[in-house]
Amino acid sequence: MDNFPQKPIKNFLEIPYDQLESMNLEAKKKRLANIDIKEIKEFYLSYLKKEKKLKAVTIGFSDIEGRFHMLDYDKKFFLSNFDSMTFDGSSVRGFSKQAESDLRLKVDWRAFWWLPSDVFGPGKVLMMGEVFSQEDKPYEMDIRGLLKTYTKKIKSEKGYVVYASNEVEGFLLKGEDAEKNYNEKIGFEVASYGGYYHSLPNDILKIFIDRTAEAQRAMGFENEKDHPEVAPSQFELNYSYSEVVNAADQIQIYKLVARQIARNLGLAATFLPKPIIGVNGSGMHTNFSMTKNGKNIFYDKKGRAKLSTFAWEIVERILNHASETCLVFNSSVNSYRRLDPHFEAPNQIRVSEVDRGAMIRIPLFNKRSARIEVRSVAPDANPYLTMYTLIKIGLEGNIEKAADDKRPRVKYLPGNIQTAIFHFRQSEMTTKIFGENFKSKYLELKQNVANRSPLELGVKVKNSEVLYHHEVYNQMLWNDF
Repeated sequence: MDNFPQKPIKNFLEIPYDQLESMNLEAKKKRLANIDIKEIKEFYLSYLKKEKKLKAVTIGFSDIEGRFHMLDYDKKFFLSNFDSMTFDGSSVRGFSKQAESDLRLKVDWRAFWWLPSDVFGPGKVLMMGEVFSQEDKPYEMDIRGLLKTYTKKIKSEKGYVVYASNEVEGFLLKGEDAEKNYNEKIGFEVASYGGYYHSLPNDILKIFIDRTAEAQRAMGFENEKDHPEVAPSQFELNYSYSEVVNAADQIQIYKLVARQIARNLGLAATFLPKPIIGVNGSGMHTNFSMTKNGKNIFYDKKGRAKLSTFAWEIVERILNHASETCLVFNSSVNSYRRLDPHFEAPNQIRVSEVDRGAMIRIPLFNKRSARIEVRSVAPDANPYLTMYTLIKIGLEGNIEKAADDKRPRVKYLPGNIQTAIFHFRQSEMTTKIFGENFKSKYLELKQNVANRSPLELGVKVKNSEVLYHHEVYNQMLWNDF
């Protein structure tokens, strides 16, 4: 018998978590410092060439509904072809038709992450992709590209830099494929009955939260706090604010990591807004602010609630267009269950400093952290589309003048997806900010899902609102309708 230990056959890159955190924080620093693109491109190309233990480069992009897609390119192939990569866009819902299926995939060299190997597998790095048309122009359905272009525009023209942080909630469920195997007669079974702040240290929910937080920290998220939420088996992990495109990228990574870690535990993480009736739903409270010349222009010591006039005008524009943009922030049939006033639902079209039923809340803040919190956003919303809509409506929308002789009455967000679709379709503003082509494709996707579910939500979460949900969708389930 051979007494000498054999070397592993596969010797791919695996980086300890503490080292990963340092490397990813440095990458984040490079990204946010806006270093010249040629310099940052050469830095990562040099690294990829030198690192012998890397086997593949994962390129991520999102479709118009916000579902995250990934392609793995062999490292050697990537180094020779990174400027001429293509993929089949007809296989992505809402992208190109079959007759014009090929799309170009370019690399955003600033958006680079080293990956925890126990979550993503060894020997890989992640980069975000930018989708281009066959004519080599930015593809109009690539909402990440749209957000990136718009934030560059307002920075160059007005000096505004947008920052965001998001509080993404979800549920931990029993069963690796709990969503795809959903049966409305049984419903979901939660993985834990631990509650707000007081789950036992080694409860399965806490183990899941700890492992997810560790992976996020290693990827440079700069975690702040994480805990079980109000409902049984509900979780929330908070991390630092960031430049808005990076913040949206982190939401996609957050959800991906949570799903994979849950699966590693034989469970499922879901970001359905209201998977379980009778308890609080999940939200994605979106906090954002703007700076100019390094100064937070949402802050005014003498302003109402210490917000500037500029910030209050943004609030008023968002509220004025709340019904017609609701389909962006609540993009699924299931999300309208969450807008239930019995469970701290943010369904009132108004702003408040204290009331959590208001669509927009003004949190406690200091001079540096002055911001507004949009509470009506569901966790299954496309983060890039959410950010783009809030920023563009906030800057370019209309402000409604209230009549002096009328007592203001409370208005509410749409109570179902069909009503939200109606307001979105009729709106001139949504045509203006998205363009007719994007708007028609988005409406088609949402109408197709709405048509597969009853108008009245009822007291049970239906098979249709889970199985045809854009984050659960696969071709086999869809064609089984």
